[in-house]
Amino acid sequence: MAKHGRLPWFTPDELDPDARALYNEITGGPRAQVSRPFPLTDEDGRLNGPFNAMLLSPEVGSALQELGAAIRYRSSLPARSRELAILELSVLRRAAFEWYAHERVGKQAGLTDDELAALRDARPAPTFDANETLVRKLVGTLVRDRDLDDIAYAGAVKALGERVLMELIALVGYYDLLALGLRVWRTPLPAGAGEPF
Repeated sequence: MAKHGRLPWFTPDELDPDARALYNEITGGPRAQVSRPFPLTDEDGRLNGPFNAMLLSPEVGSALQELGAAIRYRSSLPARSRELAILELSVLRRAAFEWYAHERVGKQAGLTDDELAALRDARPAPTFDANETLVRKLVGTLVRDRDLDDIAYAGAVKALGERVLMELIALVGYYDLLALGLRVWRTPLPAGAGEPF
């Protein structure tokens, strides 16, 4: 069996029925239906990125992948804001695979090369609108402080609304969890991908 960082890297025929059902959810769900800027699996069908680890515990993995699908495909966050939030978190957590994947998704959502470079290098991006700038700031505060003070909370609710703020908090929690797993499992980038940081 191949290795993927610290973990076995499962081909579909090496999975027990519960793990295979989760594999089918991931590869047959919305992630497989959209235009893929990076491969979900390798040529042997092994899952790339954080999804391989989810197969270790199909019950938890299923809930995680469903939360991720809801955040990516069913939330009210505009696509640009969602992707810049994920990328900002990946920089703060030095999560190379998250950056690798979402840099490509961010381009599909309309982020420019200059905006991506500003995110990667932790520089201001003058082309972000007021809400995008606020989302970026909120992600930094949530990652750093794990809270919003009353002023930040009131500003976020006024600009974004409670629903979008709730979805942004869920996004930060989910991608922070993925970043932790990617680090612990030493999940590698796909062959040929360069380290972003």
